[in-house]
Amino acid sequence: MAQLIKLQDYVSRYETDLYRYPSQFVRLKKQQWEKMKQHWENGDLPKPSPPVQEWTEEEKNSMKDKLFSLFKKKEDEEEETIPEPSDEDLHLDMDASQDIHSEEELKASFLNLVFDFQLRWASSTIMEKSYVDNSYHYDERLRYLLQRFPDNIFVMYNPVLKIKNAPVELETVLITPTGIWCLTFLEFEEGTAYIGSGERFWVKKWGDGEEKVLNPLIGLKRMERIVHQIMRYAGVELPIYQAVISRNGYIDYPQSPVGIQFLDKRIHHEWFQQQRSSSSPIKSVQLKAAQAIMEYCQTTSFKRLQWEEAASEE
Repeated sequence: MAQLIKLQDYVSRYETDLYRYPSQFVRLKKQQWEKMKQHWENGDLPKPSPPVQEWTEEEKNSMKDKLFSLFKKKEDEEEETIPEPSDEDLHLDMDASQDIHSEEELKASFLNLVFDFQLRWASSTIMEKSYVDNSYHYDERLRYLLQRFPDNIFVMYNPVLKIKNAPVELETVLITPTGIWCLTFLEFEEGTAYIGSGERFWVKKWGDGEEKVLNPLIGLKRMERIVHQIMRYAGVELPIYQAVISRNGYIDYPQSPVGIQFLDKRIHHEWFQQQRSSSSPIKSVQLKAAQAIMEYCQTTSFKRLQWEEAASEE
């Protein structure tokens, strides 16, 4: 799984120690998978709980969505008064909400488990937390980036940077061992065709319908310029790529600008496999690039209650 190092303007564990957490994430993920698989092979995963008629629909949906918990701690939101366990205390505490019949189902459950775990790391530290928009828990695009790309890729998703005292929200930045990808997504209904141009709006066609959409290159080029300036100022030599992704549609731009890739339904899979097949370890230049961008990121958070109380007593 790719590593979510920054999500919007939330406080991130990675920003406290970017040189420690990437390797720790890989180690913890491997340990938890081996432990979960062993439990499953031994047949001692918890069995599904019997249905409870008085549950509300919201409670039922919650149980379906939340299969496991990596932290052995109370799930009550009053946990803010309880110190968060250290990362070394992580272990499996499986929620008996679904029967697992195959290793593929086990892998899917594990990926969902780690996805929720990554959202916690990308929105909290031992001392601080950020309020997370609930939509991120169901964000298919974010799941695609985290669950289908390898551990050696860092993801910044909708990061908010402070440039000349003004907040600027970027789209998606992938920092790999060999380069930085500035990505924008252009996805609508299956089979949608986009007619690109240098104008402010592109034409979107699907079925008998047609309408205008904002030119995605406007935001993409701005994102590339910002990242390029940060890399140059930090003295980081890592190539920067720009791409528009349309996994379920087609992009037609006859005289497209040089240096921009259009990863539509015809060629996206090839690019995707190239990123997945990279076996390069995390590199120091990659960490330096991520750190350079992180230093410009804006963070909105609040201190956990126990730390506020401790500070007031000093």
